[in-house]
Amino acid sequence: MITSLYTPTHVLLGEGAEEKAGEELRKEGAKKVLIHYGSERVVTTGLMKKVTDQLDNEGISYVLLGGVKPNPRVSLVREGIALAEKEGVDFILAVGGGSVIDSAKAIAYGLYDKTGDVWDFYSGARVPRGSYPIGVILTLAATGSEMSDSSVITNEEGNLKRGCNTDYCRPRFALLNPELTYTVLPYQTSCGTADIMMHTMERYFHAGKTLELSDNLSIALLKTVAENGVKALSNPKDYEARKNLMWASSLSHNGLMQMGNDQRGDWSCHQIEHELSGMYDVAHGAGLTAIWASWARYVYTKDPERFAKLGAGVFGIKRTASPERDAEEAIKAFENYFASIHMPTSLKELGINPSDKEIDELAEKATFFGKRTIGAFMTLGKDAIKAIYTAARK
Repeated sequence: MITSLYTPTHVLLGEGAEEKAGEELRKEGAKKVLIHYGSERVVTTGLMKKVTDQLDNEGISYVLLGGVKPNPRVSLVREGIALAEKEGVDFILAVGGGSVIDSAKAIAYGLYDKTGDVWDFYSGARVPRGSYPIGVILTLAATGSEMSDSSVITNEEGNLKRGCNTDYCRPRFALLNPELTYTVLPYQTSCGTADIMMHTMERYFHAGKTLELSDNLSIALLKTVAENGVKALSNPKDYEARKNLMWASSLSHNGLMQMGNDQRGDWSCHQIEHELSGMYDVAHGAGLTAIWASWARYVYTKDPERFAKLGAGVFGIKRTASPERDAEEAIKAFENYFASIHMPTSLKELGINPSDKEIDELAEKATFFGKRTIGAFMTLGKDAIKAIYTAARK
C-alpha cells in the first residue's frame, strides 16, 4: 500500500507570527478578504485591529463575519457564503481555533461551487470540486485544522455533525504565535490537549502493518502533549508549553502520523463523539475523553500489544509477560490522565445521561442510518456502537 503526505500550508511558528498576515495575503494576491472569527475575544485582545491594520497597509479590502460557535453551524456557513459572494471576496482568513477554521473551509467550498447547498458536501450528496483559498491565524491549539484536509460542520436540522475531507481545503498559510493562546480558558486548554492526543491515537490504532518510525513519532508526540498540557494548565503563560501544544496540534492532524501505515486510521471515537456533540452540543475534546476508555475496553483484545506499547511509551508503564494486563494498565493510565486535566471519562461526568432510546438514535446516526460501519482497528456496527455508548454512560 502506498501512503501519501501532502502539506502545502506555509507555517510560521513563533512570537509575532500574526504580524505576517498582510504579507502572506499580498503573496497570495488577495484583493478582498472575508475575516472569519468566533467570539469577541479576538476584538477585545486587540488581535483584530492588528490584522485589519496590516490589510489597510497592504491596500487589501476586507469584510468581517464573527459568531462562530463550537461545533460550527451550517446556518452561519450559508450566511458567510452569501456575504462573501455579495462583497466579491476572493480569500478567506480564519482568525480563531478549529471551529472557525472549519467554518471558513465550508464557506470556501460553498463559494467555489454554488450549484447546490453547501451541506451537500458534508452529507455526501456531492463531492467538492475545489475551494476558495484560506489562511489561518490560530488562537487555540486543538483540532489541527490549520494544516489538515478536514472540516466538520453541524446541521441544526436533525442535529447532525458531519465531516468533509479533501486536499482542496488545506490552508495556504497558518500563522502560529503561542502567545495568542495565553488567554485560552483552562477547560479549553484541556479539551485541546485531549483532541490533539486523540487525533494521534486515531492514526496509531489501525488494523494493518505499521511503520516503526510512525509509531515512535506518535508516542513522542503523545508524551510531549501530555506533559505540556499539564504545564499550560499550571502556568497559562508558559511559552514553551504553549508552543509545543500548538505545533503538536498541527502535526497530529496533517497526515504525518499515518505515513507508512497500511491504513489511514481507526476514527471510531471521532465518529461516536460526533453524534454526541451533534445531539447535545458538548465540547469535542471532552466528548472524546468521555467515550475513549469505553471504546478501548471494547476493542483492546483485538491487539492488546498495541495498547501495551502505547502505555509503556507515553506513561512509562513497566511491561510484564501479559500484553492483556499491560493493555488494561495503559487504558487506566490514559483514563487517569484525562481525569487529572479535568476531562470527563464518562457521559455522566460529561453532564449527559442518554436514555436507551437516545443511545439507539446515536448509534443509528453513527452508522449513517445503516449505510456504514465504522473503525479500522476493529469494525463496529450498530450493536457494538450501542454497547460503547452504554458502557460510557456509567
